[in-house]
Amino acid sequence: MTPSEIKRALQVAEAAALAAGERMRRELGRTKVVKETHAHDIKLALDEACQRMIVRHLQRAFPGVPVLGEEGNAGGDHAAQRWVVDPIDGTVNFAHGIPHACVSIALQLHTGDSTVLSGVYPDGYLTVAGVVYDPFVQELWSAQRGRPARLNGRVIRVSNCARLAEAVVASGFSKSPAVIRQTLAVLNRLSHRVRKVRIMGAAALSLAYVASGRMDLYLEQGVRLWDIAAGGLLIECAGGRFEFRPQPGEQRYKMLGENGRLGRELQRVLRGLW
Repeated sequence: MTPSEIKRALQVAEAAALAAGERMRRELGRTKVVKETHAHDIKLALDEACQRMIVRHLQRAFPGVPVLGEEGNAGGDHAAQRWVVDPIDGTVNFAHGIPHACVSIALQLHTGDSTVLSGVYPDGYLTVAGVVYDPFVQELWSAQRGRPARLNGRVIRVSNCARLAEAVVASGFSKSPAVIRQTLAVLNRLSHRVRKVRIMGAAALSLAYVASGRMDLYLEQGVRLWDIAAGGLLIECAGGRFEFRPQPGEQRYKMLGENGRLGRELQRVLRGLW
C-alpha cells in the first residue's frame, strides 16, 4: 500500500469506528443480550453486531483485505494486508453501564519480518494505521505510521514525566490465574513507587491515554492483538515507546507502552518480575 492508500484506509477506519461507536452510545443504558459469560469476561450480542457493522464498512472500501477480530475472522491468513478489530474494548465496563469502552481498528501490512520488539508482530505484520474511538466522550484517536498521532484532529504527544514517583501507571488483569498472580506481584512492587495506579478496563483506551500524556505508562500481560494493535501505534506516533512479547495462547501478548522516559527505571524496579 502507498502512503495515500494508507491515508484513505485510515479515513475508512475512522468512519467505521464512528458508526459502531454511535451504536454503542445508544445502547449503553439499555438491557444487554449476553451471549457468553466467563469467570472474568462477558460476550454480548452487540459485540458481534458492531463487528459486522465494522466489517461491512471496511470490506466495502477494501473488499480483498481480511479482518482479524475479537468476534471472529473474515478472510484468509498471510494476506498482504489485514484489518485488526476490537468492536467493543471494555465489554465488561459497557455491560455494566460504565461509559469507559471503545472501538479499536488497526490496519497491518505483512512485511515477512518476525523480529519482536521492532514494531513487527511475530507473524510478520506491522501496524501502519490505527483508530481508537470513545463514543461516550466523542474522542477519536488516529495515527498513520511515520506521522503524528492525533486526537480529534489535534496533534498529541506523550508526557514529559521522567520519574516513576511522579507517574500515573495503568495496568490490567488477564483471565488466567497465573497471569493474575504475576500481575499482582508487579502491582505490589509498583504501587508504592508511583503516584497512582489505574486499572480502567479498556486496554486500547489506556494506550490512547498514554499517547495523549494523560497517563505515563501502561503494562499488562495476556492482552490480545486486537486490544493493542491500534493503541500501540498511537503511542509510537506520539513519541513514546511500545513493546510486546508473545505469550501462550492465540494472539496473546505481554506489552508495555510508555512515554520513552520511564523504561530504564521501570526495568530496575521490576527486575525479576517483568
